[in-house]
Amino acid sequence: MTMKPARPAVLTISFYAFYDLHRPAYHSYASALLAPEEARIAVSHLFDLVAGNWTTVVSERCPSAWAWRQHTRVVARRSGRTLTAAEDASLFHDKLRLSVDQIATVTGAEPATVTTLLAAARRTRTPTRAGSRSWAFLPRPTASVEARQCPVPCLRTASTQCPAAAEPPAAGEPEGGDGRQARPLTRA
Repeated sequence: MTMKPARPAVLTISFYAFYDLHRPAYHSYASALLAPEEARIAVSHLFDLVAGNWTTVVSERCPSAWAWRQHTRVVARRSGRTLTAAEDASLFHDKLRLSVDQIATVTGAEPATVTTLLAAARRTRTPTRAGSRSWAFLPRPTASVEARQCPVPCLRTASTQCPAAAEPPAAGEPEGGDGRQARPLTRA
């Protein structure tokens, strides 16, 4: 049995529903780990990636999990720090005050998995005070002068140069990306 391709209007409506559901949590997560402008760029980059690959994303077993993996990679590159799944769950629950079901929706994980991750985070967390449930963060870095002046949202860390400042992109290479090509939007 072959599936009929979805109509463009249906794809557009479903993308905007996905965007409206996930953007606030993605932005809050990025803002907790990045400077405000860096967080905005990271979320913008993610949704550009999702929109550009939407037909592929919706064919995934769990589109939320696919998008979450991409988002955490972008935030990790921009912050220079990769959080574990337990740290992500703890950040959402303890600092951003999302429920287990909300965390599961945003990350594409099962609620039981989120509960397990939260329990693991509590076991490994170093208490800051007796009875404290606060999530300890490193201070958010401020955006570098280069990052604030960069006209292209790009994936770089403090140790790499802005590709927009270095040289124009090669033929066929997307501007402001990390050099990887997006998968084509055709189905086999």
